[in-house]
Amino acid sequence: MSSPEEEFFETEYYEEVILDQWTVRGIVTTMVPLLAILSILQMVSGTVLETFEDQLLANPSLLILVPVMIGTAGNLGSIMCSRLSTQLHLGTLEFTPENRAIRSNAGAVIGLAATVFVLLGLGAWGIGRALGGTLALWEVMLISVISGMLLAVFVVVVSLGAVWASFRLGHDPDDTTIPVVTNVCDITGVLILFGVVAVVL
Repeated sequence: MSSPEEEFFETEYYEEVILDQWTVRGIVTTMVPLLAILSILQMVSGTVLETFEDQLLANPSLLILVPVMIGTAGNLGSIMCSRLSTQLHLGTLEFTPENRAIRSNAGAVIGLAATVFVLLGLGAWGIGRALGGTLALWEVMLISVISGMLLAVFVVVVSLGAVWASFRLGHDPDDTTIPVVTNVCDITGVLILFGVVAVVL
């Protein structure tokens, strides 16, 4: 008698859909258009960042915050997407607010962000002061924590949306979600950071 796993590997869906996604042709067909679009988005992100050049040069602490904040958001998004994708492949993921796994993963990302962005604020202020910056500790901390937490919430929403959309479109979330989330967080992170800077300063 075959096990459920053996029966799945013998199904027409596995042979026609899953195996096709794992071929070189399947991966290239999916990823080349996606990466082309994301490359354009990266150029937009660089253009947006260039508009804040004078403010960054005048405040070394902000200059330090930008790459680390964007990188941290991408890392948090990668963690969230990886965990959701694994649960999706295991058949344990349901896209409902009552799903305990989604709530726990979202809570973990928010908790990590709260810890990391506090430490990031302290580090950015210290290095900024050493480089001649004039921002007060409370200003840098406020900017780091508020923008970081807003970005973390955005990461959770985008990660869930990316995994769900990938699944609905028939793509493997392992291939598509992390590039999407990290690139989207790049431009959004810059906008959120300088939106908070405009309010605080």
